[in-house]
Amino acid sequence: MIHTKIGLLFFVFCIGLSVHAQRYERITQNAILVDTHNDILSACIEKKVSLDNDLTNITMSDLNRFKKGGVDVQFFSVWCDGDQRNPFDFANREMDTLYAVAKRNPNKIVIVKNYQQLLQTVKAHQLAAMFGVEGGHMIENDLKKLDSLYNRGARYLTLTWNNSNSWATSAMDETLNAKTLTHKGLTDFGKQVVRHMNALGMLIDVSHTGEQTFWDVLHTTAKPIIASHSDVYNICPVFRNLKDEQIKAIGKNGGVIQLNFYSGFLDSTFMQKQQQFSVSHKMELDSLIHTGMQRDYALTWLFQKYATEVNSWRPPLSLLLDHLDYIVRLIGVDHVGLGSDFDGINSAPQQLDDVTSYALLTKGLMQRGYNKKDIEKILGGNLLRVLKQNEN
Repeated sequence: MIHTKIGLLFFVFCIGLSVHAQRYERITQNAILVDTHNDILSACIEKKVSLDNDLTNITMSDLNRFKKGGVDVQFFSVWCDGDQRNPFDFANREMDTLYAVAKRNPNKIVIVKNYQQLLQTVKAHQLAAMFGVEGGHMIENDLKKLDSLYNRGARYLTLTWNNSNSWATSAMDETLNAKTLTHKGLTDFGKQVVRHMNALGMLIDVSHTGEQTFWDVLHTTAKPIIASHSDVYNICPVFRNLKDEQIKAIGKNGGVIQLNFYSGFLDSTFMQKQQQFSVSHKMELDSLIHTGMQRDYALTWLFQKYATEVNSWRPPLSLLLDHLDYIVRLIGVDHVGLGSDFDGINSAPQQLDDVTSYALLTKGLMQRGYNKKDIEKILGGNLLRVLKQNEN
């Protein structure tokens, strides 16, 4: 009789676990899940692969895995560094690669250009794709080129990448190279760019921008802004993260902070561990760089090769949720979302290995007491609100 009761209790326990698992996965699948930053286009060019192939163990993303992970709306990053010749042409080349994928897979992915098209595409169970141009240098100081990128589906512009441009200064330069800057913040043309983006209905992205640029944007824009992939400075004090006053200002503006999954922006000890890893694998790293591979991609390759070693010091998933909780406590649940930076980073928190793992965030949010309505806001509702407000 005792064995029967124990068996019954175990059965009920297992059923409870199954129902819980089904619930967080169901919430993830039923929500409109929006990720505002994924670098797969650059990764595909670097690794000479195509997004509509199975890229498991090659990249963090591919077309079928977006579907498996419940992603409904993906902003694809269009990126090059400040040394790229003809960056506007390069931006169009990157966009061309996604247009080719969409043309080959019309039942799986659609490049959408407004809120209504987005909703129609999601309802049809296709991936709604938009572009985010990561770096104002890619418009080459020409508003007509900004218009051109917008017309092709770019729905946000990150005003700077790590490099400053002639009209806006970056967080990296304002922090590390302040003495060499010819100006700080937005110039008159930079303010013209912001106002023009407002008129277009294009989201202004302040990830990567310096603090002076950030405040100049807030004093210029008439619409809510985004930080497409940033975290909390007070938890991890790196120049790419947002300080409390910036977080509060985005909340007051009605904007949204999309959390970056990069371990180095979440865990203040990560960069030191990465440096130690680079020293211990210096010969291999130098050899890969010598072949022409960018340092970041070489590190990513070594991280994959020595996965067991690296996994031992990846931060826990709970730390990403700590950043989220911090923002919610400061400005409320209406101003936070997801901007993973998948395929632009070499390490994410444990368990967040690729684009199939978003449901684990839902699970963590449920365990911390967030209700279904708030989880749906975090997964995408907040960003969609800001997108719609900018269109209006």
